[in-house]
Amino acid sequence: MASLHGDLSHLLPLTYKQTITAWLEEDCPSFDYGGFVVGEAEGEAKLLGKSKGIVAGVPFFNEVFSQLGCTVEWNVKEGDPVETITTCAVVRGPMRKILLGERVALNILARCSGIATKTNALLTILRSHSWNGILAGTRKTTPGFRLVEKYGILVGGADPHRHDLSSMTMLKDNHIWACHNKSQSTTPTTIAAAIPAAIAAARAAAGFSTKIEVECRSVEEAHAAIAAGADIIMLDNFSAADVAGAAKLLKDEWTAKGKARGTFLIEVSGGLNEGNAAQFAAEDVDILSTSSIHQGVGIVDFSLKVALR
Repeated sequence: MASLHGDLSHLLPLTYKQTITAWLEEDCPSFDYGGFVVGEAEGEAKLLGKSKGIVAGVPFFNEVFSQLGCTVEWNVKEGDPVETITTCAVVRGPMRKILLGERVALNILARCSGIATKTNALLTILRSHSWNGILAGTRKTTPGFRLVEKYGILVGGADPHRHDLSSMTMLKDNHIWACHNKSQSTTPTTIAAAIPAAIAAARAAAGFSTKIEVECRSVEEAHAAIAAGADIIMLDNFSAADVAGAAKLLKDEWTAKGKARGTFLIEVSGGLNEGNAAQFAAEDVDILSTSSIHQGVGIVDFSLKVALR
């Protein structure tokens, strides 16, 4: 995957600002008792990185304090590695507002940075094995927090994969059987035989501009999906020993039939993590997708400390 250059905040939809507003309202739905003690005097607080990791989530952190009338001056750039202890930024503004945004901003930054750090660690492992394919996340994200998690994956150097059900058509076994049952036909009797009708229905609805991916549990199903025009073949829960042979076989056989290499992509998914992903990084595998880089991932620890006068 080519490196993504430029300011990633330019990717964000305007709706992320509304989300930040909602999170601030959730954290202080009525009286701010601690803020009453502090008052509106101007002050500053240092953002300290307390554990090693990669900084991610800067636009969200900035927006929290922007909405509260504060400014943030960064000493590090997004995507930079930080050591313990690093002064990453200084927040300035009314003390009550700094402390009002503190926990929301830190929670976002810690989680997003944790995802970027985990993503980069797995990507580094794969590159060390001379695999130049695409590492991708999945749609197993936290409701309400998906944009931040996908953003963290991007900062970490991987592909976020589809953002939602509208981003791409992914046909799993349930979709294929449900499509077959809807037709009330007595045939076919296998997933492989039912795949063409499901792909045809998806293509009719999604049109030429939307990619279609099919989850395949066997080489037979993969052949059926390729023949029916799928753009991406997901080899799901194949063993490491079987992946390389299956991917090569599919690429070789369809190239021999006149289908140019690269016409379809092969994705491998199912239980991949730092301990085993390199075993699946075969030459003919284009994409490795895993939720291990964003689901249940630890944080990078940050704190905000008020500067003493």
